[in-house]
Amino acid sequence: MMKPSLVLLLAFSLALATSVAAKLQKDFYKKSCPQAEQTVQTIIWKHVAGNPELAAKFLRLFFHDCFVRGCDASILIDSKAKDTEKFAAPNLSLAGFDVIEDVKSELEKECPGVVSCADIIALAARDSVSYQFHRSLWEVKLGRRDGKISRSSEARTEIPSPNDDFSTLVGRFAKKSLDVKDLVVLSVLREQRSEITPTFACAVNAVIDED
Repeated sequence: MMKPSLVLLLAFSLALATSVAAKLQKDFYKKSCPQAEQTVQTIIWKHVAGNPELAAKFLRLFFHDCFVRGCDASILIDSKAKDTEKFAAPNLSLAGFDVIEDVKSELEKECPGVVSCADIIALAARDSVSYQFHRSLWEVKLGRRDGKISRSSEARTEIPSPNDDFSTLVGRFAKKSLDVKDLVVLSVLREQRSEITPTFACAVNAVIDED
């Protein structure tokens, strides 16, 4: 059975993704990369089988990505100056980056330059949660584009903090077309803590917009 905290994070992540989605569609890769969703599921399920905690980690990664500039994979962009979203304090405990890289590497072999990292993160969130049920729990519409701008300052100021007072939290959520009911998910954002160290092919061609 899914943990209550995971259910809350799932509900909130879906609400946030819906609020920022535009022109997404079912079977987006049907012609350009027909095996894309199956490839993502196979790899994600393999990793979750060995580490069940990845479900919550991928949902949290998806949430943090979507809360800044929308669901555009800007959370993956690296920088020697460490001034991108990935290096902002709220994101230092995120995990699952290495698995996203595994998925991207395989998809590049199958369909070079076709599947966006933003779609991979969205699918990873769904497939990691779905693993224990052995079926996809919800449909993920695809067609997201990867962002080329990533600022640590935006992540620091936009991602909700456990130290924010109520009025600040309400303001942050309102900017994302979310209401007070969604604040309940904040209780789970402090649960997962792990180190991350890899680099990412997903962001290799990104243009970094400095703070």
